[in-house]
Amino acid sequence: MIYFSKMNINQLICGLKNKDIEAFSVLYDDYAGALLGIAFKIVKNKVVSEEILQDVFLKIWKHIDSYDATKGALFTWMLNITRNTCKDYFRSKHYQYQTRISEEELDRIPSEYVPQIINNPEDRLDLDLLMGTLEPKYKEIIDLVYIHGYSQEQVSEKLNLPLGTVKTRSRTALKQLRYSYIL
Repeated sequence: MIYFSKMNINQLICGLKNKDIEAFSVLYDDYAGALLGIAFKIVKNKVVSEEILQDVFLKIWKHIDSYDATKGALFTWMLNITRNTCKDYFRSKHYQYQTRISEEELDRIPSEYVPQIINNPEDRLDLDLLMGTLEPKYKEIIDLVYIHGYSQEQVSEKLNLPLGTVKTRSRTALKQLRYSYIL
């Protein structure tokens, strides 16, 4: 029996890719609280956020082989899965029937990101360090798109910038983050 929580993140990922149940259990214990908090902040419903969390971990289990450490941290990958699962929930016919939301609400999914809810201090430090490497003009766009859930078009309107500038800055920021992460 291997105890993964004492191992580094690379050993945990290796265990997950080998479909080790213990590794998955450690992953759940370490990250469920943070991902549940993010889902709850987006959907604002405890029961729905718990269902989303279950879907997220199922997706992580099924698609762990698609995770590429050279493209970002494991937590960032799981955060994107969580955000996308929440967006899928808002797009579902069931949700739209229940609430009859407008297109404007669908495009702007609030997702306040609170670093204090990240259980793994290694991930919190990684995120803070990586974001600190960006110039303010890039950091602002990454924050609006990836943390607050704005589309690039909405960022363009909010910051009064041409859409092409927003896309270029977003692409440049992601390249810088990838480069910083590899170093």
